[in-house]
Amino acid sequence: MKPEPPRPAVPNSVPMHQALARCEPLQRLQQRLAESSARMDAIRTLLPIGLQRAVTAGPVDEEGWTLLAANAGVAAKLRQLLPRLEQCLQNRGWPQNPKIKIRVQSSHAG
Repeated sequence: MKPEPPRPAVPNSVPMHQALARCEPLQRLQQRLAESSARMDAIRTLLPIGLQRAVTAGPVDEEGWTLLAANAGVAAKLRQLLPRLEQCLQNRGWPQNPKIKIRVQSSHAG
């Protein structure tokens, strides 16, 4: 006689990926992450090669989109490029709110 397979601890449990897909707040977060990534793809070619590694896409919110600069020098250069970057976003279909905010990433000493 074969032993019975173990029963799940939670009967009728839902697989994790299905549970996440049903969670509205996580769906909105995924949409914002995808939009941030798409915006970064749109402007990447406008960034000088030396800046491309020093700039990362930040969050999208009601006020616009944030670019994260590695340091104050990178942030200053990004501020000079803002009109071109915002125009690029408008041309690519983000006319409702192409405003870009620049933030310097804080470095945490560990």
